[in-house]
Amino acid sequence: MLLLAVESSCDETAAAVLDDGKLTSNVVSTQVDIHAAWGGVVPELASRNHALTIIPVITQALRDAGIGVHQLDAVCATFGPGLIGSLLVGLQAAKGIAYARGIPFLGVNHLEGHLAAIQLVEDVPFPYVGLACSGGHTAIYRVDDVGKVTLLGETRDDAAGEAFDKTAKLIGLGYPGGAVMDQLAEGGDPTRFKLPRALPQLTDIDFSFSGIKTAARTALEKHGKLDEQTTKDFCASVRAAIVDVLVRKSLTACRMQNVPRLVLAGGVAANSLLRRQVVEQGLKYSVKVSVPPKALCTDNAAMVGRAGYARLVRGETHPLTLDADPSARVGA
Repeated sequence: MLLLAVESSCDETAAAVLDDGKLTSNVVSTQVDIHAAWGGVVPELASRNHALTIIPVITQALRDAGIGVHQLDAVCATFGPGLIGSLLVGLQAAKGIAYARGIPFLGVNHLEGHLAAIQLVEDVPFPYVGLACSGGHTAIYRVDDVGKVTLLGETRDDAAGEAFDKTAKLIGLGYPGGAVMDQLAEGGDPTRFKLPRALPQLTDIDFSFSGIKTAARTALEKHGKLDEQTTKDFCASVRAAIVDVLVRKSLTACRMQNVPRLVLAGGVAANSLLRRQVVEQGLKYSVKVSVPPKALCTDNAAMVGRAGYARLVRGETHPLTLDADPSARVGA
């Protein structure tokens, strides 16, 4: 099966081609420079840019795979969750190709794609516990198969990536600030600023990250102007507070589900401390931790294609009347 996958849920326009589930091309066009001036994603600008880039991105993905559109056997695209204007661009482009070629079409949940990304590089047996953490989502799932997902716990307020970006903004790191904070934190002291770890109960696997923003702002007001080393210490302290909670609750979920396999997914899974600490802690508790390459953690179409392929080979398809759903849930 030659499958074209399309992703446009937020501010990346992406397309990928898979050949019997194996990745043959993966193209991502980012809008970071466009939105950086505004300190966050502007939905109307995002959808307009998707409309400009969707055809060139798809064309490049087909070219990189060495095939023409007439050779495709199926098409899939993200239908939600995400920004409605952004979702519509990729979804309609994919449906248009499926209609014109008379081939099957499938809509894929964005989070289901993230949870399936690891299968592109590692054959992780089911079931596994998946930590999906990004700027818009932070949740823990039990994954029994692609499309067979159970929600175990989620954030009650802000997502982990949002907490990173907003605290980074407090010290002028720009947007998106989470990656910059991660780099600076490598040279900092994570014990310098005392920041809270919310919902510390041992059996509670929900998250809360809204309080860390308030605590970070209060700590900055008390300290005053930051020098270079103090900035690094602040970044390290924020990073440690967020990562500690993500790691502890993910491993708690593994224990509660009696599942010795944990998979990271989503943009925050690119965080260097999270990647190190979850593997180290997993060894202590006999949990095998699998982490995708950073390029498969951030939004991309390859992950959408991997989830879509698994469903298509089971005979699943969607009608071309499928609409975008900005609030789509998975495993709830």
